[in-house]
Amino acid sequence: MTEFSRIALAGLLLVLALIAAACGGDGGGTKLDGVAATVYDGTCADDNGSSVTVYSGRSENLIKPVLDAFACESGTSVRVRWASSTDLALLIDTEGDRTDADVFISRSPGPVGFLESKGLLTSMDSSVLNLVDEDHRGANGTWVGFSGRKRVLVHNLDSVPPSELPASVFELTEPEWRGRVAIPATNGSFLDWFTVFRDQYGDDVAIQWLDDMVDNDARYYPNNVAIVEAAARGEIDVGLVNHYYNYRMAADAEAAGSEHRAVNYDLSDEDIGSLLIISAATMTTSVDDREATQSLIAYLLSPSVQRYFTRNTFEYPLAGGVDPNPVLPPLAALSIGSVDFDALGGGFQGSEDIIQKSGITSN
Repeated sequence: MTEFSRIALAGLLLVLALIAAACGGDGGGTKLDGVAATVYDGTCADDNGSSVTVYSGRSENLIKPVLDAFACESGTSVRVRWASSTDLALLIDTEGDRTDADVFISRSPGPVGFLESKGLLTSMDSSVLNLVDEDHRGANGTWVGFSGRKRVLVHNLDSVPPSELPASVFELTEPEWRGRVAIPATNGSFLDWFTVFRDQYGDDVAIQWLDDMVDNDARYYPNNVAIVEAAARGEIDVGLVNHYYNYRMAADAEAAGSEHRAVNYDLSDEDIGSLLIISAATMTTSVDDREATQSLIAYLLSPSVQRYFTRNTFEYPLAGGVDPNPVLPPLAALSIGSVDFDALGGGFQGSEDIIQKSGITSN
């Protein structure tokens, strides 16, 4: 474990309180409201006495409506611990067979591979695994993908016309892009992407690219949201982000009657900058109620939840026979099918160390 990881884990253990209850089946004619009602609009079932504990690396605003809907519809209570996928994977590793986690939800299979390499995950039944294509689940049956986020280049409409944009992330190290590119270097999605970059091209190429970006005065931002906002303001010209952030901000701006001046740009189909990274769900070896836990994971792959992910959060659905949101371009990118995520194991720890040593966070 790197020193940075130790510090992050120590902070996590100090800051995170006891696992908070997400929702339970109240029954008695209760119905959900807010975003959760877009997932399930029926009457809540009575509490069935089952419970599932989730460690979620996906953010609360995205996943909580789904967990609330599951609890309401099934009658199973759900408890959740929220943090980054990396920190939660390290926490589960530290807790070992004493972990409270039944389900681990990760932004990508990288941290899942780390836990599998430690022998802390168990395989799911074929009835759950078969809800997604083979390309979207682990070879050992320990994880399933439930939504996809494509890497793109977001750019300001006024400062950069599409005709001047590059075809590859490798072109961003050229002099014409000096000081014009934003990178969310410490964000989980960038860490996921850089780990795959290392796997596909080797450490020498990946590290050289990152060093060249630093030398080319690439600008550091802490996350995708900050980059999209900066691009919309014209503060930066282009930034490497997940596709769905800009769609969400554009929709919010339209609803508020304001103008949004940033758009996504797809790099070439086979470029590493067009990677499709999937969110993954898995089950730990410490699972208490296997049936209830697998029901929750299957719920993530149900048509109503898949529609929620693509209609509300603008992600690509991976199961349930649900078509992507019509505003999303067809997927023709480097996808999970061409990347052996199971082989990545603990690679994200090495990526974290490389990123810290690069000096990008000082730019």
